[in-house]
Amino acid sequence: MARKKTAKKAASAVTASQNYAGVWGNRIGFGRKAAVIVIDLLQGYTLPGAPLYAPGVVECVKEVPELLRWARKKKVPVIHTRVLYNPKTFEDGGVWIRKAPVLKSLVPGSKYAEFCPEVKPPRGETVIVKNYASCFFGTSLAATLTAMGVDTVIIAGCTTSGCVRASAVDAVQHGFRPIVVEECVGDRHEDPHNANLFDINAKYGDVISKADAIRYFKSLR
Repeated sequence: MARKKTAKKAASAVTASQNYAGVWGNRIGFGRKAAVIVIDLLQGYTLPGAPLYAPGVVECVKEVPELLRWARKKKVPVIHTRVLYNPKTFEDGGVWIRKAPVLKSLVPGSKYAEFCPEVKPPRGETVIVKNYASCFFGTSLAATLTAMGVDTVIIAGCTTSGCVRASAVDAVQHGFRPIVVEECVGDRHEDPHNANLFDINAKYGDVISKADAIRYFKSLR
């Protein structure tokens, strides 16, 4: 028993970064062509009293407009996603909506299912409707990106521990380079937010600052 306690104490003295060093954490960088994916920045996460209200999302929504201005200025495609369900049956939510019935607030006509005004897609930008966490699952996103010649997805939106993480994992599994912009994603609480940014950066893609993302846009000719 004493040996186990000593081993556990020694392990806890090692930081996560130290533990992962040399095993995880390689950088993949940007590829030939990027697109920005804005995940589910809906009022259901930002309006006070909303069922899905998340303080971290309120903060990230303030950061995203500048990212989008630079993307549009440099002709980088911007794709938005939103969650919508059939309010009569909710069958399109499958088992997930049983696990998280709060998602039933995201139906056509609900103010909670509307885009946040700060990031509302202008006419002509692609909007993809999804029913599950990943932007890729059951949608045309992968085919759309491939048709555009995109190999890198710059990810903003919410939530870090849910749809952002699921989409980053699916992106790399579909052959795209996931780049998550740290200030432009948010969650209900900083602990899952930080833990999932750490995991994404270690195993699935790159987590970069908004300044670095804008620096990338500025480098485009």
